Amino acid sequence: MQYKKFVITGLLLIFLGITFILREELVVIYTNHLIKVDKEVKLEGHNDYYRDYGFSFVENTDNFSPHSKEDLLDIYYTVINAGKTSFTFYCPEEYEDCLSEVKYLANDQTTLSNINNFVHPFNGFKHIETEYDNTGKITIHVHKTYKKEEEQVVIDEVERVTNALKNETLTPIEQIRVYHDYIINHSKYDSSRSDENIVKYRSDIAYGPLIEGRGLCGGYTDAMALFLEEMRIPNFKVASENHVWNAVLLDNKWYHLDLTWDDPVTTDGSDILEYNFFLIDTLKLKEIEKEQHIFSENVYQELKA
Repeated sequence: MQYKKFVITGLLLIFLGITFILREELVVIYTNHLIKVDKEVKLEGHNDYYRDYGFSFVENTDNFSPHSKEDLLDIYYTVINAGKTSFTFYCPEEYEDCLSEVKYLANDQTTLSNINNFVHPFNGFKHIETEYDNTGKITIHVHKTYKKEEEQVVIDEVERVTNALKNETLTPIEQIRVYHDYIINHSKYDSSRSDENIVKYRSDIAYGPLIEGRGLCGGYTDAMALFLEEMRIPNFKVASENHVWNAVLLDNKWYHLDLTWDDPVTTDGSDILEYNFFLIDTLKLKEIEKEQHIFSENVYQELKA
């Protein structure tokens, strides 16, 4: 009797050991079956800052069952563009490289930042986290750049400035110039950020130039983007290694608009307003500046020379 108990106990331990060793494989098999019978994943709704137009690099999608790296990029873009803070989708079993490509993308800060540049400033993220497991379940967590209170203050200021400066008799280019001049004339470049330990202003977002009168390139670019949004003009942010500026669509052609470089820092502190980077094409950009404005034409394909 004791012998039988010993044998049964031994067999049970062996079974539990095998189950433990193969636990990941067993979970994957079981979960993949669940995914196949689960209801279709959908993204429900979007906020007021959703852009209903896409780009060459990324575009909105309603397909949340990816089968390629491009599908993954579109999913990330769609989730961020819709203003979501969390979203879950699944890797289908036929997309064998899905999980490895998700892992790579989750750690590819350059690509994630590029995606971020195609959404409305208020939907952009400060950082983004991707949670995944061996079952193929992927959850994106988006931590937005703007705090709610900052966002509302900026919205109110943009509305105030728009009401004061909007002129129906002006052409789009003329109206853009009005906002371009306003931002530059009411802010200075935040030179205090040259000391990385000093952060006096929120100059990296629109709050800096519009509320505090101090801006970095990110702040100038976001501020201009918000006025372009008010004008219903398609736009996105262009990034080089150390700089960012606006891309603007006018008459079916994309142009560069860089308020940071049109508001140069002077040695005597005097204010200068320039138009060297006001709605110029890529050929002109390459002609006048060959260091800080080197951008990827594979990402920002609309701006190819």
